Amino acid sequence: MTDKNIKERFDDKLEELKEVLPPLGRNIGNSCAAQTLMPIIDVLGVKDLENYYFNNLAIPFSGFGTYSSKDGWSGPCGVVSGSMAAIGIIMGGKETLNPREVPNIYMKAIRFATKFEEKFGSVRCKDICGFDLAKQDEYEQYKKQNIWIKKCQHFVLFAVDQVRRLTRTDLKKKWT
Repeated sequence: MTDKNIKERFDDKLEELKEVLPPLGRNIGNSCAAQTLMPIIDVLGVKDLENYYFNNLAIPFSGFGTYSSKDGWSGPCGVVSGSMAAIGIIMGGKETLNPREVPNIYMKAIRFATKFEEKFGSVRCKDICGFDLAKQDEYEQYKKQNIWIKKCQHFVLFAVDQVRRLTRTDLKKKWT
């Protein structure tokens, strides 16, 4: 861990992400959930967290964002799901979470989703990126129109910053 405080580490990570996120949209298998969760884990600076398990854990969240039920329900954007996972990790600290804290995490997750929806109009992947990525032709259009660069990377940047803001007390108490 560096001598920088947690706020400075988040600031540095956000600046880094502005550079590294745009080209990721060209990669097959890019996961917005993993691209949200892993930078936050990196900022926390705990080597045990910096492994492939969390990256692999987050990837299905992105796919779930493209899910639509037969009744029309759609999953949330992977950025939202990855952020929720990060909120749980941050608020839990470096030990098993006290069950009495669970409602606080629920409320923090709801506040995050509310802020995300206020900013982008929805938490649903299809609504905010403009494509149903479960359909091959729409996924091809998503790639062709560079939606990751035009939209999705901005969702990640907003989310990482909001997670920091919403969990700042826990970051100070449990991660510095």
